Amino acid sequence: MKLFTRYNRINITATIFTFVLGSIAFYFVLDYVLSRQLKETLRSEQFEIIHFAEQHNALPEIQNTRHQWITIEKSSEIIARPLFKNSNFYNPREKENESVKQLFFSIQVAGQNYLITVNKSEAETEDLLKLIILVTIGMIALILLFNYLINRNLINRLWQPFYKTIDEIKEYHISNRQPLQLSSETIDELNLLNVSLNKMTQSIYEDYTALKSFTENASHEMQTPLAVIRSRIDLLLQQTELKEQSLQQILSIEDAAQRLSKLHQSLLLLTKIENKQFVLNESVDLKKIIIEKIQEREELIESKQLQIETNCKNVTLSFHHHLAEILFNNLLNNCIKYTPEKGKINIELTDEFVCFSNNAINGSLEIKKVFQRFYKPSDSGEGTGLGLAIIKEICRLAEFNITYTFNNQQHIFRIEFKN
Repeated sequence: MKLFTRYNRINITATIFTFVLGSIAFYFVLDYVLSRQLKETLRSEQFEIIHFAEQHNALPEIQNTRHQWITIEKSSEIIARPLFKNSNFYNPREKENESVKQLFFSIQVAGQNYLITVNKSEAETEDLLKLIILVTIGMIALILLFNYLINRNLINRLWQPFYKTIDEIKEYHISNRQPLQLSSETIDELNLLNVSLNKMTQSIYEDYTALKSFTENASHEMQTPLAVIRSRIDLLLQQTELKEQSLQQILSIEDAAQRLSKLHQSLLLLTKIENKQFVLNESVDLKKIIIEKIQEREELIESKQLQIETNCKNVTLSFHHHLAEILFNNLLNNCIKYTPEKGKINIELTDEFVCFSNNAINGSLEIKKVFQRFYKPSDSGEGTGLGLAIIKEICRLAEFNITYTFNNQQHIFRIEFKN
């Protein structure tokens, strides 16, 4: 959930809750005020009648209106205090029942007691109350709408530098050979974030540069001693007077030197790929490379009596020829190595993807670790554990998507090309 969405939910919920409580309170206060005003109107009529009777010793002439009327009845009983009462009255004009506020009081005129009832319809008060409530609801709705629109525009503007920072972080890669350069902002919090990120990436970049320099120097320095070791081993093997035990030890040293050389070459290749030293601007015929790699391994394929089925279209990509050879070379070596004798390998190439699948020997590989460096299953033999890691780095460089699945006792490696 975005911060703006969450803020809006909290803000609108709190605003609605406040307005609802305020509207309820406003309704009761307004109802109380209008009811009190209605009572004052009835009392005013009472005072006028009493005042007229005191001055003229007679009852005034009553003029009734649509919403107010007065009834006078002779009565033997005297009401000590004026009495307010609510009742319903059928209005023949409106053809509906109306709420009426009544005031009962007694008066004595010329020795005769009278019960006077002042009636005041509450229809006007109710209509006014409804109108005020509707106007209030409308105002609340407009306030909520304008509050949402203003907050949306305002927050989008305020957070624009933050999203700009996020976009720059997404596009940044340490192999760009320069630290992250985020601009300063006028908002203190965002400026603090950018300054902190600049310092952090500067430190990371310096560590990366030092590690990269160390790796390159170490790789370069390792070549000479490896070449010396292998040349000395070749000289020792040429000596005919070697004993069997000495010969086995020398062959073991040669095997270890070859493995070290392969490991050195793989690590050096990974470093070059990570440093983006390969430019992917060559037109590469993928089908041709796959066929060539299969032909190069015909003897090994025949020795294991493997069956290879290919369904390859003519596909040409803007890629790097050497990296394409390494990619398919490692995939094919992996298939041949982990396919049992008389097993089957399938290779499918289309404009969208390439897929290598082969029969499994000992079940699935660990999906979470399959592309990790130096990961080797129990039946991997003497491999370096870097073949699939190199494949993964090549795909990352070319922006391909590689996946591994295990289905129907088959290892399946699928590479989807970018659009």
